[in-house]
Amino acid sequence: MNDGSELIKKARLAKEASLKLSILSSKVKDSVLMQIADVLDKRRKDILLENKKDVEEAEKNNLEQSLVKRLKLDDDKIDEMISGLKNLSKLEDPVGKTLESLELDEGLELFKVTTPLGVVGAIFESRPDALVQIFSLCFKSGNVSFLKGGKEAKHSNKFLHSLIKEITDTVVKNATILLETREDVAEILKMDEYIDLLIPRGSNKFVKYIMENTKIPVIGHAEGICHAYVDKEANLEMAYGVCFDAKCQYPAVCNAIETLLVNKDVAEKFLPKMSEIYREAGVEMRGCERTRKIKSITDMKKATEKDWDTEYNNLIISIKIVDNADDAIKHINEHGSKHSEVIITDNSHTAKKFMEE
Repeated sequence: MNDGSELIKKARLAKEASLKLSILSSKVKDSVLMQIADVLDKRRKDILLENKKDVEEAEKNNLEQSLVKRLKLDDDKIDEMISGLKNLSKLEDPVGKTLESLELDEGLELFKVTTPLGVVGAIFESRPDALVQIFSLCFKSGNVSFLKGGKEAKHSNKFLHSLIKEITDTVVKNATILLETREDVAEILKMDEYIDLLIPRGSNKFVKYIMENTKIPVIGHAEGICHAYVDKEANLEMAYGVCFDAKCQYPAVCNAIETLLVNKDVAEKFLPKMSEIYREAGVEMRGCERTRKIKSITDMKKATEKDWDTEYNNLIISIKIVDNADDAIKHINEHGSKHSEVIITDNSHTAKKFMEE
């Protein structure tokens, strides 16, 4: 475990590195990202072996299967990491761009120019691919990444970070730093002298704790209570696919839907098949009274008021029949967390209204 002095030493090194990283050329940054993409490809077998250790420990500790799925890496996820790095390297450098200019007086001009923040502290969930994503975005924008991953992914995170650090140290030492103990989080919150921004990713309770216990500016969402609304003019075949994917692909992520809202005009036709799809996928359904009255739907629990305000992060969904798009919008504004919402409709006017309101 790091004691305070050891952690402060790392924070100071990160701050010093941020001055050097902030002036690194686009060419060098992009080259580094491409080198990391290449090494991830070459070392994928080793990455998967380290990840296997995490998955086995998670299963031994009876971690929920939805979280194990997020934790587990495979060739497809490594390909996505590599693709993300390559695509990022092709993007325009966000540093040093003039956003505004104003002539204050003759020979006196004021410019608003983009600059790096400095040191970005990220405390994130069990997904090991998040480490690569967060690092790469920080590096491209000229920021040092001060990373604290979930303990469930400790083997994967440590190995991925070692591959990245070996390359970044050739251009700027300590351009990324990985912290490994839970105790480090409390110490990080005190480091407003060294860390310029915190980005916490995790549960509602965790994000709120971070926000309430630090002087460091924080960017974080507290909850991910997201909805899908199936309109009366929806393409139902599309709706089946979207509603399945939005709940089942990664139920533990913050943009997975927790509530399905269905227009009363299509509910009798849509919900029986949708409930069957969910049932086969192992999704527990909790419905409003109108939903539970549909005769062909069986074994559905009764949804309570608490369900509309709950982020399950699991294979559970609450279902409600609404009279129209206005009712769906009203429900979302009352119970949603302003994170991610979707409407499925062929009516462009209804879609526009939904997005605006």
